Amino acid sequence: MSKSTDERGRIYLPKDVRERFGDRYRIVELPSHVALFPVDEDPIEGLRDAVGDAFEGEDAADLKREAREAISREIGEEAENLSGESED
Repeated sequence: MSKSTDERGRIYLPKDVRERFGDRYRIVELPSHVALFPVDEDPIEGLRDAVGDAFEGEDAADLKREAREAISREIGEEAENLSGESED
């Protein structure tokens, strides 16, 4: 499917696409193209549909905290690696 933007930069999705995937999308810029990903009206429910019972009984606040801590560790490790490379 190919669509063009109008004079204001808008893209209109056909009715059958909106009915299948919804009205909200996340726009992701990739090196070679742009992708649209549907966003569920209830993102938590969409996540549950995607991963099943993998997080059954888990507290959302704990999961967020753990994810933030993991991201912080990864950023710290990456910063250390980059600073170590610049010293060489």
